[in-house]
Amino acid sequence: MNRRVAVLGFQVRRPGSVMRIHHIGYLVRKIDKAIVKFKELGYSVEKEPVYDEYRQSDIAFLTKDGYRIELVSPEKTSEVYPLLKKFGASPYHICYETDDIDKDTAGLKDQGYMIFTEKQPAPAIGEEAEVVFLFHSQAGMIELVEI
Repeated sequence: MNRRVAVLGFQVRRPGSVMRIHHIGYLVRKIDKAIVKFKELGYSVEKEPVYDEYRQSDIAFLTKDGYRIELVSPEKTSEVYPLLKKFGASPYHICYETDDIDKDTAGLKDQGYMIFTEKQPAPAIGEEAEVVFLFHSQAGMIELVEI
């Protein structure tokens, strides 16, 4: 059963559970240089860079004014490297925190999202965290994380 939520007068279908924004993913070429630039904009480092072997990327989390961004510096073998090559440093996904990643993935697939990357551990977020990436031609890339 899909729940409906009124947003600005429109009915929006939601997957099974309530999803909250966890972070905005931002592709960068050199993570250390990007951290310096984001610090100059007033961001604070929440988690220092770590290498994520699943995504073949260096990842760091920064915060500002209650918002969290994820800096992702992919290797050339990463699935998202072509995006960095084509668009340069730029935001490329919104991550939603969920209480039930499998249920929400199924709900999003029912809404036309396609799996970009199957569910995998997310060591940069936490030991117990798992993520899945999905894509929709009208909404772009999203990530679900269950912590």
